[in-house]
Amino acid sequence: MSTVLISGASIAGPALAYWLHRYGFDVTVVEKSDAVRGGGYPIDIRGTAVDAVRQMGVLPQLQAAHINTQRLTFLDADGERITSLRPDSINGGVATRDLEVPRGDLTSVLYDKIRDDVEFLFNDSIAALDQHPDRVDVRFRSGIERTFDLVVGADGLHSNTRALVFGPEEQFHHYIGHCFAGFTMRNDFGLSHEGVLWTVPGRAAALYAVGDGDTVHGFLNFARPEPPFDAFRDPAAQRDLVASVFAGDGWHIPLMVDTMRAADDLFFDVVSQIRMPRWSSGRVVLVGDAAHAPSFLTGQGSSLALVGAYMLARELAMTADHTAAFDGYERNIREYVERNQALVTAGNSTMHPSTPEALERRNAVLRGLSAMPEDAVQPAHSALTLPEPAPPAALPVR
Repeated sequence: MSTVLISGASIAGPALAYWLHRYGFDVTVVEKSDAVRGGGYPIDIRGTAVDAVRQMGVLPQLQAAHINTQRLTFLDADGERITSLRPDSINGGVATRDLEVPRGDLTSVLYDKIRDDVEFLFNDSIAALDQHPDRVDVRFRSGIERTFDLVVGADGLHSNTRALVFGPEEQFHHYIGHCFAGFTMRNDFGLSHEGVLWTVPGRAAALYAVGDGDTVHGFLNFARPEPPFDAFRDPAAQRDLVASVFAGDGWHIPLMVDTMRAADDLFFDVVSQIRMPRWSSGRVVLVGDAAHAPSFLTGQGSSLALVGAYMLARELAMTADHTAAFDGYERNIREYVERNQALVTAGNSTMHPSTPEALERRNAVLRGLSAMPEDAVQPAHSALTLPEPAPPAALPVR
């Protein structure tokens, strides 16, 4: 039985683990956190990814967790309403098919599907990899040393596996000119199944209620010419940077900044993509954001992760040659990935205009959409037709 180590237990990792186990592989998942992470902002499952979760047998659970946001209201600098739209009118989704679920619900569903079938190593990560023609020797940060036939990096935008095998992130990191901070705050705004978005040139703030509970997700987004590298590992610097950018703004911004400063769940990052000429090297391969993060402006990160995991496992089950399997995986989904990465231009201009002229154009378009038109389906979401699963017995990897 072929052994596979997967680094990362968020979305791509557990999805891949499910399919590899189904095909007969012996799978280990290592995760630096002490458990599968709950909470988090809502994520979308669209187009081809809906077929992927259906094939996994978890579609009913995810449909039950569907948030079903009713409207997104756009506000001007004074907090006055510009218009309210159904989210599908903006993101190109299909209201009767696509899903929006809390990130923690998706990770829990995936973990529960495989927790008894594969080995999980929490509170640990890969410290070093040593590749050989027939194996990969792995040393974990805990000091444990083990050998695997293959290693998969499913550890996100800032992938440790990618850095160990392919080199520093900077060579693949394409910054898209924005930073954001996300956090939870009390729902003192009467919001229910909706979001509100305040925008001025170069800055945006959002309050997002996934239901009718007593908390909402707060987001503060801002344009910045260069990434704030000095703030990446310094939470205090992150809070100071966000506060300075939004100083003097109106609406609910002062309350949001105060909440952000005290939040124990602050998530700060840059809006970026990962673009690589190749996703594999020897016996190591990348999947999901580690290989091709599209940025949250596309709303497609989770969908690409689910589809990529399905396609990679299928290729490994269809051929005994891991190099041929990696080549087939990349050949079959790269165009799909690149089409979804290209959505960032449209998302940026709609949600976060950086200049007064771009903002006015955006608002004019929104006012024209106030009648809530029928869904404008985004072809990129379904640009790949999911093939049937491979036969259930995996071939030995050479």
